[in-house]
Amino acid sequence: MGQITTLLAPPQVSAWDVVDILIVALLIYEGLKLIRGTRAMQMAIGCLFVLLLLYMSQAFPLRTMGWLIQNVLAYAGFAAIVLFQSDIRRALSHLGRAGFFRYLGRSEHAADTVEEVVTAASMLAKAKVGALIVFEREIGLRNYVESGIPLDAAVSYDLLITIFQPSTPLHDGAVILSEERIAAAACFLPISVGVPVDRVLGTRHRAAIGLTEECDALAVVVSEERGEISLARQGMIERSLSPEDLRQRLQTHVLNRMPNTPVARPVLEGKG
Repeated sequence: MGQITTLLAPPQVSAWDVVDILIVALLIYEGLKLIRGTRAMQMAIGCLFVLLLLYMSQAFPLRTMGWLIQNVLAYAGFAAIVLFQSDIRRALSHLGRAGFFRYLGRSEHAADTVEEVVTAASMLAKAKVGALIVFEREIGLRNYVESGIPLDAAVSYDLLITIFQPSTPLHDGAVILSEERIAAAACFLPISVGVPVDRVLGTRHRAAIGLTEECDALAVVVSEERGEISLARQGMIERSLSPEDLRQRLQTHVLNRMPNTPVARPVLEGKG
């Protein structure tokens, strides 16, 4: 009678037990997300089937099958490392890009990103090659990223210059930078129609103004006709920037993560 009472008694669950269960559930969920749609998913199903056979061999007198499975499982760890090496590498890379770890190295990576963009913009301006580079900030640009060609590549000036060459299929559109990486190229952006714009400004400038009207992104524009560098923010565009001017503004708004304070400049601002 005492044993039955003990079995029917509600378990004592502490707050740490709840935290423990939530952590394990989160790990299982993230693991299933990582292997979903990959070869590892089919292999995981196969492993579950082998474990089911092991349980059956212990529940029923299936000695030969139990002996075989137990000997095979002794080498399962080594086999998993060999078979799942690409998936393990991808999972560790995904963990390294988690929010906490990204925050630790964000300032250094952001500074490198700014330098690469400034170098690319200055070289494109000298060659009079048009370009549109967008920095994603607090408001996500996923809808615009999905409209282009996904890249997920490291930011480098030579890659940016290559993308915007007129002979390449990706030059017509915007490059979107997200989390210090090139998320996509050839992205379509909304064209500004509500703000009066100088007639000399082309589609890239209007797209930069249109996007920054809707969100807190920054847009660097290089004019192919005049070879000038412009920066759009909050629906305003600042024209004829030198590479040093561009560097200072990007350092202010990207590295320091300044909020979008009202811009006290007219819509069009030029030097000289």
